[in-house]
Amino acid sequence: MIEKVFTRIANHVAHLAGLPPTFAVCVLIVVMWASSGPFFGFSDTWQLVINTGTTIVTFLMVFLIQNTQNRDGAAIQAKLDELIRVSRAHNRFIGIEHLTETEVEEIRAKCEAAAKRHDREIAEKAADKAVARKNATRHAPKAAGAVTKKTGKNGPKKKAAA
Repeated sequence: MIEKVFTRIANHVAHLAGLPPTFAVCVLIVVMWASSGPFFGFSDTWQLVINTGTTIVTFLMVFLIQNTQNRDGAAIQAKLDELIRVSRAHNRFIGIEHLTETEVEEIRAKCEAAAKRHDREIAEKAADKAVARKNATRHAPKAAGAVTKKTGKNGPKKKAAA
């Protein structure tokens, strides 16, 4: 129960925090605070108000946004795992998000090297195919003469449309 309420609140607050009007309101608050400085004599209390307010908001937002990102990351990982599971991809990649950063980096480097090898192989095959096609047209026997189309009395007749 509490988890669902927290999730709903976290999603809503994270969504609102990313909207342009929210940014505009925050800028307005800072401008109002700054313009009130002369009225309050730029006192320590005046500075404490903005410092306390921003610290509280930042402290709470860190937890809400982290919660939202954790859930989004887990959902994306579950979707990727399912795509890997049902495709011809290697199932050994499922769950690698639980490895250390060094282990994940090693896997990423191996995948990148394999992709480069694959790209190179495809390029080589395409080049070989182009060369073979070029050689085939160069060595193909030439036609003895141009084919002419017969027309007239003895030529093919068109059928009338019904």
